Amino acid sequence: MDAIKTPLSNKALEKLISRKLLDLFIRVGLIGFLVVYCYQIFKPFIGLMLWSVILAVALYPLHAFIARKMGGRQGIAATALVLAIMLSVLTPTTLLAISFADSTTEFVKHVQNGSIQLPAPAASVAGWPIVGDRLYALWLSAHNDIGSVLVKFEPRVAAVTKEMLGYAASVGTAILMFLVSLSLSGVFMAYASSGHAAATAIAKRMAGPEKGETLIILSTATIHAVAQGVIGVACIQALLLGAGFILVGIPAAGVLALLALLLCIMQVPGSLIAIPTIIYVFSTNDSTTVAVIFAVYTLAAGMIDNVLKPLMLGRGVDAPMPVILLGALGGMASSGLIGLFLGSVLLALGYQLFMAWVHGDYELDNVVDIDEQATDAKSL
Repeated sequence: MDAIKTPLSNKALEKLISRKLLDLFIRVGLIGFLVVYCYQIFKPFIGLMLWSVILAVALYPLHAFIARKMGGRQGIAATALVLAIMLSVLTPTTLLAISFADSTTEFVKHVQNGSIQLPAPAASVAGWPIVGDRLYALWLSAHNDIGSVLVKFEPRVAAVTKEMLGYAASVGTAILMFLVSLSLSGVFMAYASSGHAAATAIAKRMAGPEKGETLIILSTATIHAVAQGVIGVACIQALLLGAGFILVGIPAAGVLALLALLLCIMQVPGSLIAIPTIIYVFSTNDSTTVAVIFAVYTLAAGMIDNVLKPLMLGRGVDAPMPVILLGALGGMASSGLIGLFLGSVLLALGYQLFMAWVHGDYELDNVVDIDEQATDAKSL
């Protein structure tokens, strides 16, 4: 009897395993289909939501301070903070964006009808070392007949014009995305407690109960560091430089301010934009006093990051400069102007998490200690 029952038991076991495997494959397939379909639906909003979360995390300390002053009213504090940022930051940024768009449009019109009139170069330009003679000859030729110079460099001018028009279009999109992201970040800040609990639960599920809270602390500290020390300083520096360009009447002031913003986010010194504008003002402005004042102001604005970064960042950006640079360039290439900000933050965050994993418990414990010290210092 035992010899007869054994083959039947094996058959039943094989049938049971087959049925369980089939059920497993069906469940995995359905879950995979659901994940892919949900991703396709949510894909257009990924960048927007990530940017909203980054803004909410970066602005939360200020929101908490305002909420304490308002008696713990989280919603009113978040609304007040969002409106204040829109008025104090978005207004000058919008003016610069409008100036950039206007400058681009005027430049294209002048290029098309050949009505660009460059000022005559000063005689001292020819005495500049290395490039003085060639620069003076080219400048003088453009002053006398800019059409011939444009014909000579027509392919390059066409490429530059196309890029400028593309950036002019992306500025409006970036401003709109910033407005929506800022509004969403206000909602996230108003419900910060439940959001933090959900993020902590997800982190504990991913990294374990012991490392989950530390993962949240590390992510928050990195976002604060990059948002304040890189993006915040770059925005302030670009606004200061752009204000000086507009007051002096430098052509394409909005274009130069936007370029200064891009370079500052990439950790390139703002003096690369400041010095050429100073040379231009000294070469074209009749008032030496105005040129000197502009030179002092522009140089100070170009180097103000050396003062602001220690104040706004405290212990410095933990991510190396190449990480910030690659994040800014890659983000801009993939997502336009808004990706410039988003890419630098996310790549720096990814770098920090990767290095924390490489160094193990020591690095994570060190981050916790640093964060606790910073909290104690703020409370004092």
